[in-house]
Amino acid sequence: MTYDFTPLFRTAIGFDRLAQVMDSAARANGTPSYPPYDIAKTGNDSYALTMAVAGFGPEDIELVVQDSTLVVSGRVGAPTAEGEVLHRGIARRAFERRFALADHVEVTGADMHNGLLRITVRQIVPEALKPRRIPVRSAESGAVQFHNRPAEAGQSGAAEETAPVASAA
Repeated sequence: MTYDFTPLFRTAIGFDRLAQVMDSAARANGTPSYPPYDIAKTGNDSYALTMAVAGFGPEDIELVVQDSTLVVSGRVGAPTAEGEVLHRGIARRAFERRFALADHVEVTGADMHNGLLRITVRQIVPEALKPRRIPVRSAESGAVQFHNRPAEAGQSGAAEETAPVASAA
């Protein structure tokens, strides 16, 4: 199954990364399901990724964020002497799971408790992307107003400054 994002790219700017994420998600269909995990939204801008990693210790887990991708990998050390194993139902095999991170998302921490690895993630909106209010001042207050005049904009390419309007009193 392929997606054609051409109509989106005709009218949108900066969404080229969306096509890359969708493409990598489509290729990841054959990804193994080990270890099982949950993703939960814990707040307006925070998430928790919980992975069941029974048999692994904190020293066996590695978290790496690179190119907007979180890579969680586990490598088991030498097995401890437990005697003769008659049945092995707890998987202790090495794994690597990849999670695509949206723009401005950062991993803020990780902890392990009762065989569950919990990774906390938070979306941080940069100051430049936050909504900001632009004050509008009146001409009577003596403030300078800026106007973009179509005839003059083609000549200078910048907004023209006009003097305050004097009141006829």
